[in-house]
Amino acid sequence: MGETRPRGRHLRRPQFDPKLYKIMRFTNRIQAGQLLAQKLLPYRDNAVVYALPRGGVEVAAEVARALQAPLELIISRKIGHHSNPEYAVCAVTETGPLICNEYERSNLDPTWLKQAERAERAEAKRRREVYMAGRKPISAKGKTAILVDDGVATGLTMRAAAAEVKAQQPKQLIIAAPVISRDAESELREYADDIVSLSDLNPFYGAIAAHYRYFPQVEDQEVIDLLEATNADR
Repeated sequence: MGETRPRGRHLRRPQFDPKLYKIMRFTNRIQAGQLLAQKLLPYRDNAVVYALPRGGVEVAAEVARALQAPLELIISRKIGHHSNPEYAVCAVTETGPLICNEYERSNLDPTWLKQAERAERAEAKRRREVYMAGRKPISAKGKTAILVDDGVATGLTMRAAAAEVKAQQPKQLIIAAPVISRDAESELREYADDIVSLSDLNPFYGAIAAHYRYFPQVEDQEVIDLLEATNADR
């Protein structure tokens, strides 16, 4: 699911434009996914769509259907600051490298961080077992890997996901989300061959949910159902 960007003195605070805000508010993740899919059609050949659970799965399911591509998961977990768990300082996947806000990392207790890293890797593995029910992961090797989330704020979880997928040697790696903050997009460029969003004119509103009219929590069973239904449709 999309992250919340903490307030801080380095955060861009663009001029609020009510007209643009109305334009950029998606009805829900399904509509956002359908719109995003249209911009991703040029990448449909030999593609695999990798969703970041949980909110990203609803968006990615629409992309996978439009591109007639398999839907896979890349499970990335944020590590929240010990004094403010909602503030992401690092992120990991099951096997990929630890990705951190290096300024924040320098102020963290290394022992605490190591314990948090182990806990989140274990949770990523647990979620894969729940969601995939023993199904073998689809490798990105030689394919067009499209990583999809419902939004990207800090970019840490997407960077961690991209690092793991990139290690599988895809032909090309595309990062896609309906809304991506400009700061995150800048950080993500070193990982991706292209970044696709619907926010070309978008001032980032500080939280992914601000860009949606309807933004409920996605439950584990919904993730399982979407994976089964989307891949069955193929």
